[in-house]
Amino acid sequence: MSLHIVVIGGGASGLMAAIWAARLGAAVTVLEKNEKPGRKLLATGNGRCNLTNRKQNPDCYRTSDPAAVQKVLQAFTVTDTLSFFDQLGICIHERNGWIYPASEQSEAVLGVLLMEASYRRVKIKTRETVREILPAKQGYMVRTETWGYPADRVIVCCGSSASAIPGSGDFSLVLSEKLKLLTLPFLPSLCPIRCSGERFSSWAGVRIYGAVQLVIDGTGMVQEEGELQLTEYGISGIPVFQISRFAVRAVYEKRNVEVILDFMPEMSKEELAGILEQRQRACPYKKTEELLVGMVPEKLIPIFCSKGKAFSQIATVMKQYRLKVQGQNDFSRGQVCSGGILLNQLTSDLESKKYAGLYFAGEALDVDGACGGYNLQWAWSSGAVTGKAAAKEKES
Repeated sequence: MSLHIVVIGGGASGLMAAIWAARLGAAVTVLEKNEKPGRKLLATGNGRCNLTNRKQNPDCYRTSDPAAVQKVLQAFTVTDTLSFFDQLGICIHERNGWIYPASEQSEAVLGVLLMEASYRRVKIKTRETVREILPAKQGYMVRTETWGYPADRVIVCCGSSASAIPGSGDFSLVLSEKLKLLTLPFLPSLCPIRCSGERFSSWAGVRIYGAVQLVIDGTGMVQEEGELQLTEYGISGIPVFQISRFAVRAVYEKRNVEVILDFMPEMSKEELAGILEQRQRACPYKKTEELLVGMVPEKLIPIFCSKGKAFSQIATVMKQYRLKVQGQNDFSRGQVCSGGILLNQLTSDLESKKYAGLYFAGEALDVDGACGGYNLQWAWSSGAVTGKAAAKEKES
């Protein structure tokens, strides 16, 4: 007699868990809150679906238990992920290690997952909002607003509060509280950073190559480089997303958080001041502000010249523009969340040590990745690991 497994959540990790459990002979039911599964998956990579990344450094995954994360990633690797999707028909292409479907359409990835799930006879029940998981004589009873689903094993893959997509929420934390599992609160990650200041309306819409360094309690922490997007509330862009996890959590912890923007990372402050002097010699008729025309976006020129006219002063502002960070409390702007269920309460198969047969995967856990396909790789790996483990008969 096959095991009955209920998967809560029909996103990337949930569909992966369901497919692998069904491949091993389990009868699987997926309970999805939305009217269709995989809505957040459709939005990943701006609709292009950054499947994974060849470069798998441990520091690409942020967590309180790095060793546990690495065990899961080693149990289902990038090679395993690519083999899995190749078998389902997805061709890929790479950009500096970032891997996308060749079609650059997230619909294709979701489509092959749903086709495989259907072939494996996975039942997907949509518009089912889970309210509680109750221990039963044999396994669990998963109760929704309208029905009860008996299960030998349960895999919780209901994600986090991130994104503006309907269905995102904190059910995994609510469930954890009921089960007395330790968690870290969800906070937005891979998100813009809100800063305090009065000049943002004047620079809104500017895109410029630069570097951003995070400073916490006066100590420089991490630095990223790439295209910065300047907004009406602060800063955005991939370099900002990469440091946002640390910035937002530090603000939540009431620490002193700043960012230092370097609008000319390719040269030193002295070199920059020298270039301005050369421009002045070449065009002595130009005012100081006019020397920057053609060098930086026009919206930034008044900002750079606001703290003095000396070339050394302007170079200092361009190289070390400091902003006080307020955080980012809007979950809708976060691609993922930091925080979640602490992994030290789970086995290497992501099964609860307190509740046999209860598994967790994906964003429900205290794991969030950098930009570049790492959050999806965590979804694929944790989903596959829990699906395989849940479908195995336990030795008596």
